[in-house]
Amino acid sequence: MSKERSDINVDLEILSGIRNGDNLAVQKLYKFHFPPIAKMILNNQGSTEEAQDIFQETIMVLYDKVMHGNLELSSKLQTFLYAISKRLWLKQLTRGESKFQKDLIDDIEDSLAADEAIEEHEILESNLLHMEKALIELGEPCKTILHDFYILDKSMGDICDKFGYTNTDNAKNQKYKCLQRLKKMFFKK
Repeated sequence: MSKERSDINVDLEILSGIRNGDNLAVQKLYKFHFPPIAKMILNNQGSTEEAQDIFQETIMVLYDKVMHGNLELSSKLQTFLYAISKRLWLKQLTRGESKFQKDLIDDIEDSLAADEAIEEHEILESNLLHMEKALIELGEPCKTILHDFYILDKSMGDICDKFGYTNTDNAKNQKYKCLQRLKKMFFKK
């Protein structure tokens, strides 16, 4: 089982546990998700106690969303928790801010934006690798048809000639079928 699939399974177990009032779910939350959030806060002028407080507030937000059924997770649970914690931390830093604090907050926001950019890049890279694997599994002629059309920007007429289709409509139909198969393979992860 891949690490990504394992992470998703742990995330689903945690969310299900929260929904069912299982204390082990909260323990898993702390075990898997507190360390990176604590590191972010400690690296940005926070203390261990502040990190614990912010994480506790984050868990309350998560709990509220899970229990009210309005949690729409479009990323890993870690990414969701990190974003909430970051906002809570910045909000705490802005209370009673001085010029020094404003500069510090700007620096922290820049640092956190860089962290988000790196994480987004890692997600994109993971998706591209997954797409490449799906394309390989797709096989011929679909792999070449899609590559020629989307990457090499070849016309349907060129593809029709290359593969010997009787007309461009048949080539378009085949490209559509190939694309649908690729989508199924990609999204089954």
